[in-house]
Amino acid sequence: MSDSVKYLLPEDRIPRAWYNLAADLPVPLPPSLSPATGKPLGPDDLAPIFPMALIAQEVSTEREIEIPEPVRDIYRLWRPSPLVRARRMEKALDTPARIFFKYEGVSPAGSHKPNTAVAQAFYNREAGIRKLSTETGAGQWGSSLAFAGSLFGIEVKVYMVRVSYNQKPYRRALMETYGATCIASPSNETASGRAFLSANPDSPGSLGIAISEAVEVAAQNADTNYALGSVLNHVGMHQSVIGLEAIEQMEMAGFWPDVVIACAGGGSNFAGMAFPFLGKKLREGKDVRVLAVEPAACPTLTRGTYAYDFGDTAHLTPLMKMHTLGSTFVPPGFHAGGLRYHGMAPMVSHARELGLVEARAVHQNGCFEAGLLLARCEGIVPAPESTHAVRAAVDEALAAKAEGKPRTILFNLSGHGHFDMQAYMDYLSGKLEDRDYDAAALNASLELLPKVAAE
Repeated sequence: MSDSVKYLLPEDRIPRAWYNLAADLPVPLPPSLSPATGKPLGPDDLAPIFPMALIAQEVSTEREIEIPEPVRDIYRLWRPSPLVRARRMEKALDTPARIFFKYEGVSPAGSHKPNTAVAQAFYNREAGIRKLSTETGAGQWGSSLAFAGSLFGIEVKVYMVRVSYNQKPYRRALMETYGATCIASPSNETASGRAFLSANPDSPGSLGIAISEAVEVAAQNADTNYALGSVLNHVGMHQSVIGLEAIEQMEMAGFWPDVVIACAGGGSNFAGMAFPFLGKKLREGKDVRVLAVEPAACPTLTRGTYAYDFGDTAHLTPLMKMHTLGSTFVPPGFHAGGLRYHGMAPMVSHARELGLVEARAVHQNGCFEAGLLLARCEGIVPAPESTHAVRAAVDEALAAKAEGKPRTILFNLSGHGHFDMQAYMDYLSGKLEDRDYDAAALNASLELLPKVAAE
């Protein structure tokens, strides 16, 4: 129907395999390195904190990785997620553009994160693991792993960035409702946390610091593994169900997107939406722009350096080649906590270097303005992170209006903002500040990038 608003797939159309962009890239992804030897990582380097199945996925160059049936069965609780034509927003903007969004907020945890949380919990359970440690920024990932852990009988401990721990008490409550333990980071529970608190007792925390704490716990306890909600290849691959479904749904709608948009912090929801479309472009020549949108206060893709760096602040992780602001960089405490990460997924960074990905940095007031427009036109209150994608979609629609030419815009609405209403209260009351990064602190952080012979 030409006037449809929702494009829905039946449960039997849930993808049966995840898509791996590595199979279609014209240049292979640079390997992650052991910080001890400077050599490419082997399975033994990762085995203390990850199950072997995920290690194999991390280095795979196969185009498709079969989704286990127990994982697909749980996906049925919310997948396939809807594709929505934002007709009321189109009308409000008086644009000739066609605006579509893929809505991942229908998951039990309210975001795209369960797509990989369920998979990671499954593989750990199969490997006999009954405890997982992790970090979370805004709480979307922590909520999702807590949800997945409850399904597979896994005990979950979450180190939540302190500024978000204080800003978002209901996210914390959701994790605890699912049975997880949530701890403000930096904490006194770990050596790395105590070191950060000693240096700065009032530290707002960062994802890099929280990762250090979670990795330390996993590395020091044989019965505990580590789970990561973004950045790594296998995480982005698990999220590819978003784009794979969206391709089918856009075909149902009768349009191919001119531009695909998603917010980007660590890169997982961006990869999940954009990579299947990039695969079509690389294999079949189907033209499409893909745009990653990040906060101006933490502009990893637009301001960061492409270099080998640690994924955490205490330097417990392997070295990954990625766009980075430096592992010691602590961004200001803006509301989009899930985008406050110093690095970008190596696969996203590599695609950016190859010219396959565009990037744009935006301030949070403009994002919340766009978020309110979506809420008042389409009824969905987006998470602060997702408002970055909405902002870019609005800008693309206004550009189409200025040119007097139609274009088809697709963005990933990666989660709802029902637990983020303090941010909207701050915006509506005029208290929300546009924060920029500290240039001196950024330069100092970049000066500390590790020296790697492979570069």
